[in-house]
Amino acid sequence: MTEEVLSKLKLETDDTLPLRDVVFHTLRDAILDGTLTPGTRLMELQLSSQLGVSRTPVREAMRLLGEEGLVHTSVRRGTIVAPIQEADLKDALEVREALETLAVKKACRNMDSQMLKQLEKTEEDFERLRTSGDVRGAAEKDSLFHKLIVEAAYNRRLFQALTRLHEEIFRYQLEDLKEADTLPRVRTEHRALLEAFRRKDEEAAVTAIRTHLQSTTKDLLARLKD
Repeated sequence: MTEEVLSKLKLETDDTLPLRDVVFHTLRDAILDGTLTPGTRLMELQLSSQLGVSRTPVREAMRLLGEEGLVHTSVRRGTIVAPIQEADLKDALEVREALETLAVKKACRNMDSQMLKQLEKTEEDFERLRTSGDVRGAAEKDSLFHKLIVEAAYNRRLFQALTRLHEEIFRYQLEDLKEADTLPRVRTEHRALLEAFRRKDEEAAVTAIRTHLQSTTKDLLARLKD
């Protein structure tokens, strides 16, 4: 890791979180925004010195990053920022579509006015942030939109599995949302899903989520090859 890259890393302060989690979020954000690029070697001593912490929270943070698939550790190379692999992304998106379709079916049956208002507000926030140029904020709202749907399914195992998948593909979605043509598509697809929820039309909701996820998959894989 170069001195220039190291100098960009600043510890995100949060007195409500353990130091391990603060370091984790600092490094995670640096990976997601491209400060730490795929293949960058992460050395505990360098990072602990730059962030002003001991090596223990850095080691624990890198373990958490590994669980999200953001870093890889090997005997030969140590810990590096995980490269973006097309096969891994395809696998994750395939599983996501199957699980999220199930979540939408269950959510459609459970959807009430309060849940719907939360979804509508989140979609409005997503559109506002992306239009204003806050891509990171928009990506987080997009993830929240899907998370709220999964929560409405009331299935703990489903929620855990999809939360993990959403975390793994977040950096890919962040890159996709930087493209100007992505917003109109996502807006249209989200609105179709919301309309199906309003009518409690399970068939239409399943069609809407499949259309949305398949379009997203196509976009993400195309961006990866560019």
